[in-house]
Amino acid sequence: MDDQEMIDSVLAPEGPPPAPTEKIPTVVVDNMHIVYKVYGAGAGKGSATGALSRIMRRKSSPALTEVHAVKGISFTAYKGEAVGLIGSNGSGKSTTLAAIAGLLPPAQGAVYTDGQPSLLGVNAALMNDLTGERNVVLGCLAMGMTYAEVREKYQDIVDFSGINEKGDFISLPMRTYSSGMGARLRFAISAARTHDVLMIDEALSTGDAAFRRRSEERIRELRKEAGTVFLVSHSNSTIRETCNRTIWLEHGLIRADGPTEDVVQEYENWTSKRS
Repeated sequence: MDDQEMIDSVLAPEGPPPAPTEKIPTVVVDNMHIVYKVYGAGAGKGSATGALSRIMRRKSSPALTEVHAVKGISFTAYKGEAVGLIGSNGSGKSTTLAAIAGLLPPAQGAVYTDGQPSLLGVNAALMNDLTGERNVVLGCLAMGMTYAEVREKYQDIVDFSGINEKGDFISLPMRTYSSGMGARLRFAISAARTHDVLMIDEALSTGDAAFRRRSEERIRELRKEAGTVFLVSHSNSTIRETCNRTIWLEHGLIRADGPTEDVVQEYENWTSKRS
């Protein structure tokens, strides 16, 4: 392209051609192994009654059992990606997210992140004896938002969660909420700010169809605004509608990693053959 063609291209109504998208890594998982140590393996040996009986009879402690939950997986996630994690129960999905969040130290290998990972799960901590209103304020402050930002975002968070659609539930203690209401409020709080790496573990499964649509749209916005979104879900339709890339984990190993439709289809074929 000569100088005049370049000038014509820049000044054309549609503007210059888009610059190539730079792939900026946000999460690098390098040969990561996660090993749980379980005490008291065996029927009844882990119960309080069993422990008391052993003390009374001066028996030795039960043997230590190691569970190799994640077995040397490696992948790199990039800014702007929404990565789905799929697999059967016990495949290592939630364990992988916990390790990326820094909650589980690898027994071998390493995890590198650019920025602060934030993990949102169905059991994300909110205070049951406080009202939803107070939990919104405290949750936002805990994420580093200023008082002004909390005031600005507060009503949007309440509206997004939808918990006030059938009454003034935001003024009631969290212990009066259903599991679905609590999960929706947790997601609404977490999604109110931009995250470097946001990890969502089954937090959308308890919402209704309208809430899932709002959540999927918000995840797309987060991808544009910030870094990377990881989503664990047993809903293949949610993975398809939300994620541009999917990793299939099985027995702690990566079975497939690639475009969502390809990987989800392969997973569905596998599960249908097993059923």
